[in-house]
Amino acid sequence: MTAPHKFRLNEALLVFALLLTFLAFGGGLLDLVHRWYKQEEYSHGFFLPLISLWLLWSRRQALRESVGAPSAWGLVALALSAALLVLGEVTAIFLLIQLGFLLALVGVVLCYGGVSLLRVAWLPIAFLLFAIPLPYFMDSQISWRLQLLSSSLGVTVLRALGYAVYLEGNVIDLGVYKLQVVEACSGLRYLYPLLSIGFLMAYMYPAALRWRVLVFLSTIPITVLTNSLRIAMVGVLVERWGSGMADGFLHYFEGWVIFLICQLVLMLEIWLIERYTQHRPLLEVQKLPAVAAVEPVRPAEAGVGKQLAAGVLLLAAASVLVYQLGGRAEEQPLRQSLKTFPLELGDWRARQESSLSIDVEQALGFSDYVLADYVDPDGAQVNFYVAYYASQRKGISPHSPQVCIPGGGWVISAIEQVKFPLTDGKPMEAVRVLIDKSGQRQLVYYWFEQRGRRIANEYWMKWYLLQDALTRNRTDGALVRVVTALGPAENVQRADERLQRLVRLAVPMLGPYVPE
Repeated sequence: MTAPHKFRLNEALLVFALLLTFLAFGGGLLDLVHRWYKQEEYSHGFFLPLISLWLLWSRRQALRESVGAPSAWGLVALALSAALLVLGEVTAIFLLIQLGFLLALVGVVLCYGGVSLLRVAWLPIAFLLFAIPLPYFMDSQISWRLQLLSSSLGVTVLRALGYAVYLEGNVIDLGVYKLQVVEACSGLRYLYPLLSIGFLMAYMYPAALRWRVLVFLSTIPITVLTNSLRIAMVGVLVERWGSGMADGFLHYFEGWVIFLICQLVLMLEIWLIERYTQHRPLLEVQKLPAVAAVEPVRPAEAGVGKQLAAGVLLLAAASVLVYQLGGRAEEQPLRQSLKTFPLELGDWRARQESSLSIDVEQALGFSDYVLADYVDPDGAQVNFYVAYYASQRKGISPHSPQVCIPGGGWVISAIEQVKFPLTDGKPMEAVRVLIDKSGQRQLVYYWFEQRGRRIANEYWMKWYLLQDALTRNRTDGALVRVVTALGPAENVQRADERLQRLVRLAVPMLGPYVPE
């Protein structure tokens, strides 16, 4: 076989390896696109692969000249990516699959052209990290903390301007108008796109490393401060022209408008750095740098790349294994239906077992559930909800209340873990969330009943899900949530006592319904 034919065969094998990579990791990539479409914070994700391709195209000559002998490290990277793929499919943690996809791209590059080729191609691959969404519960935790920070900074600005305002949680009381800093005002829809653009601007900025790192990291305070100023501006408009101005301003100055303002501030930062360092024009320092080829330590082999062929076989084996695991029947323990959960718990009586709409049931994806309002002799009421999942594979898992609460229009005012003893003296741990909406307050406790474990930390819940899927072939589990409303002047401690009383009675009854 002549050298040109062997070269074309290697290129064909490269294309096949890339197609096989997309096919093997397709489930995680589809979830990626779904998140881009569903969440405004990640809607910029559709553009990031195009930017990555543009970066590859701009250095196409350097890529051709940097192809060297294949590296055995490519097989190591592909083996690790295959392990992430299997773990992600078994546990339905799509983040593992998406990270495994990027690692697989690294492995394919190493198997084709060695370390020299990767040194030219790593940046476009690494840039795709910004396209991978965080897990839902991490998003929610960041969102409500940014809401509190933006609210506090916005109130500080208003007070500095001489306005009398009062802040309670995420609600800014302007006297004639109460501004609720909800999830959409957290700034995440500006922060995530600005992080990716800030990374590109830092890469294109020909300056010392410390200045480039500063440009990238400054995207976070720029976003927070700009968003806080937007919130403060609402207070100024309400004071001067009435509450009717607030909604229009909030609607107009969100999304891409604030993002563009943040980007202008980022460019101003680079201009200031240049103003006091090298005095170069802004347009001169924000150009795509030329990328030189990397001289291979060893030239490309004349024959068909054995590493790349082995990599193709490895990816094919991982795809087959994932397909087989997906069809594997899980262990299903015997259990009773939650429809028969007792409606009397001590002196608590459920008025009536409630039900969710068909659309909500389908969206939540649980296998069984109970939803009931329990009332004690004094008339105090607690809403009790258990959602059981026979399997948590393929992305079907309990929806974190930290995601659902803001989605229902509620603002998280405080969140912490609380510990208290059960009736048998065993410690009970739950996530305690104080929420607010239009002056109404509620207290929420929730935790996860997972195959004999009672877990209040969502990171540990995912870890044990991974562990049990591999060692016990079980991914069943449940989310338990109790909620009580607070009276206008009621002390939160009384609500705590109310929830804990019901929990002490309900937890011992869960065994037959959520088996260990």
